[in-house]
Amino acid sequence: MSTNLPTLLLLVRHGVTPTTGQVLPGRAPGLHLAEAGLAQAEKVAKRLEKLPVTAIYTSPLERTRETAAPTAARFGLEASGHDGLLECDFGDWTGARLEELAKLPEWQTVQQKPSEFRFPGGESFTEMSERIVGALDAIAAAHPGEVVACFSHADPLKAALAHALGTPLDSFQRIWVNPASVSVIARHADGSVGVLHTNTTTGSLRELRPAAPPAADA
Repeated sequence: MSTNLPTLLLLVRHGVTPTTGQVLPGRAPGLHLAEAGLAQAEKVAKRLEKLPVTAIYTSPLERTRETAAPTAARFGLEASGHDGLLECDFGDWTGARLEELAKLPEWQTVQQKPSEFRFPGGESFTEMSERIVGALDAIAAAHPGEVVACFSHADPLKAALAHALGTPLDSFQRIWVNPASVSVIARHADGSVGVLHTNTTTGSLRELRPAAPPAADA
């Protein structure tokens, strides 16, 4: 398919779980949405219903699949699992309470110099950033000119937005991605990227329309 329109990637963080803001759950299985998170998932589907969504991708973890389910049902699509959208691999820190992690000297590096940090037994922030940026590039290439919903997790989405904004990874912690929020990245065929909409948990996305890149000067 040949098109001058960008691919719009709707980046959706999963809804709240019983441990949101308390524990670093990572990739541990068995964490489901809380009742409030299920309600947020329904609101996401309602927000996106006026957009011409043609495909849905999700991290394979339960909380993201459950967030994507109402949107997939609304559009009559099957959500495809994509490992590139997985949560960061927190290694030995998986399952730890955030209040305890914040007491560690390494926590300052996590917050201020994340590009220099690797989770013990897990992934580095740099690897996480490269992973999700590569995944979104591949998804955009597979859906030129389309609108695609991608359900993922806070840190990977923050890294993807930092990359799209041209912000250094060491500043990505300044980006806040709320549960069940929708951010929008436009990816053009020439590889250029723009952020159209960020971090809003309420409100309409009806006015969002793909736009062709400006014509080059003669």
